[in-house]
Amino acid sequence: MATKGARGEAFLEANGESYRILFTNRAIAEAEQRTGKAFLHLLRLASIEDLGVNDVANLLVTGLEAARRETGGGRPYQITQAFDLMDAVGFVQAAQAVVLALTAVLAFGSKAEEGEESDSPPA
Repeated sequence: MATKGARGEAFLEANGESYRILFTNRAIAEAEQRTGKAFLHLLRLASIEDLGVNDVANLLVTGLEAARRETGGGRPYQITQAFDLMDAVGFVQAAQAVVLALTAVLAFGSKAEEGEESDSPPA
């Protein structure tokens, strides 16, 4: 059963197919292992437009794989497929998609994410 909560999604379209990218806290931990960089460091690099090609590919394969696991289908994604997808859509579009999904996880539970409705915790 899929749980809702801290998660971010983005989609890339290439070769007539839609590719879902999903980040959760667990996927972010996997991305940290793949890249050897802390989540906030990756976001800082993204904010100054300094994410490298390897970082984006590793983030992309992590997000693709998290989405695949959630739906329970298909073969596991490999890093070569992330590079192929990045080649098809372009580096900037791939980087924007992974950063969008990552920042949604970071924003989860914040006032901005909730529409700044309340200062009190949920009942």
